[in-house]
Amino acid sequence: MSHGQLNSKSVLFSLNFCNSSTFSFRPKVSVMERAALFLQPPENERQKIMTEGKVKFKVIPFLYWFITIHALEDDFNILSISPSLLRDSNSRVFVPFKAVNSHGQSTLRSPATATSGISHCSIFSVKRRPQPVYLIWSTEEGTDLGAVLRNGREILLQGFNWESHKYDWWRNLENKIPDIAKSGFTSVWLPPATNSFSPEGYLPQNLYSLNSRYGSEQLLKALLQKLKQYKVRAMADIVINHRIGTTKGHGGMYNRYDGIPLAWSEHAVTSCTGGLGNRSTGDNFNGVPNIDHSQHFVRKDIIGWLKWLRTVGFQDFRFDFARGYSAKYVKEYIEEAKPIFSVGEYWDSCNYNGYGLDYNQDSHRQRIINWIDATGQLSTAFDFTTKGILQEAVKGQFWRLRDPQGKPPGVMGWWPSRAVTFIDNHDTGSTQAHWPFPSNHIMEGYAYVLTHPGIPTVFYDHFYDWGDSIHEQIVKLMNIRRRQDIHSRSSVRILESQNNLYSAMIGDKVCMKIGDGSWCPSGREWTLATSGHRYAVWQKQ
Repeated sequence: MSHGQLNSKSVLFSLNFCNSSTFSFRPKVSVMERAALFLQPPENERQKIMTEGKVKFKVIPFLYWFITIHALEDDFNILSISPSLLRDSNSRVFVPFKAVNSHGQSTLRSPATATSGISHCSIFSVKRRPQPVYLIWSTEEGTDLGAVLRNGREILLQGFNWESHKYDWWRNLENKIPDIAKSGFTSVWLPPATNSFSPEGYLPQNLYSLNSRYGSEQLLKALLQKLKQYKVRAMADIVINHRIGTTKGHGGMYNRYDGIPLAWSEHAVTSCTGGLGNRSTGDNFNGVPNIDHSQHFVRKDIIGWLKWLRTVGFQDFRFDFARGYSAKYVKEYIEEAKPIFSVGEYWDSCNYNGYGLDYNQDSHRQRIINWIDATGQLSTAFDFTTKGILQEAVKGQFWRLRDPQGKPPGVMGWWPSRAVTFIDNHDTGSTQAHWPFPSNHIMEGYAYVLTHPGIPTVFYDHFYDWGDSIHEQIVKLMNIRRRQDIHSRSSVRILESQNNLYSAMIGDKVCMKIGDGSWCPSGREWTLATSGHRYAVWQKQ
């Protein structure tokens, strides 16, 4: 079963207390906020917790018990357990990770102890124990790998294009940070910041050198510091599928890395790209040495480097050419380096026939979903399925935007909390233009992704190079998204999907249409929030 086919209406939460009474309720804003009322530390201990950080105390017998979580529905990731804390969807600490009884036995158990996060959770129960339980409450800071995904209110900016290396880029971006923050972006994807054989950064060599064609290490750190000051996260472009060697080795190829940090031998390179390592666990990136992630020493070194990037100031990761190596290694890298947010570039071809793009792209989006699943659901992925369909739909084929089940046809329709939607990037657009979105339909594209579930991304070129009008229109759509609290799991009801018209209701407060067909929502409660060429958005008063 695909993730999007689970029945969210069946989700119920139950709390069982010592008097055997039980009540159930359907989640609205946050189930755990309700549950937390019964799982807070005693009032007289709360001040100690705030001042001392940690407090150990004896709980009244038969009042607090251990938590059991039963499997269920995707995209209701209210719960998550980090190594020391259990947090709600807003990362507030409300119950400790571990409850220890008087015999020193742990009485808190959940699937998260094995998966470092709970997805597919439905029934929450507090069960009776016959002995007193000691709880350790903590207010210490920790990295909760699922907090941002559960929140679902990210808006990303790709902060570069294919030509950015020519333009003193770190300094350019630093000057734009106030506007980036004011516009509402939560994270900026930066180009590869390490030394590279190519100026764009995608043929890395010395991973520990932060002097690149985008600017010096000093300028990069100034940029990262200013992003932190404005509370915008920096996303590192992680290019670890391949690496350019410094000296010739096996077969006369440049597959050794002598004289620089991470001085690997040919055993770090896959045998299918000229090395002495194992065969690749993914697709080959031809023409360069591909890294063999199955080697323990390679993974250990990569983890050390990723942790170092976190200390430099990068908080999020974008995994380049994620098809090139097994997603289980991405899972390991995320678990060890603990980025706040991660996204993978799993890009392969959509399904085409002799007449153009197939209507049904289920196998394409399923491959992306399989990759996300294999990362332990810790990473999101760019929704290439939605991009491929949307850029055909805006040409007068809006019927493509509703799948046979009446849902959005991309990854967004099956697993919206892990779908990073976008219109173009440095590969598909910019001067490479491998798969460009129709330039005269850009705002229809943004009207779609910025009002729909998923995690939307705005491309630098559109935001800063296509004129003030496009910039202002995108900002208005972002403001509507935030003001009406559209998030990655928002419901969407498709109302029309004809040749020249698509309309939908998102949540219960936003309606939108794209295309040149005439449409508007009925009812006096609806007011026009913004509109432009071939798009309009309404909101409830």
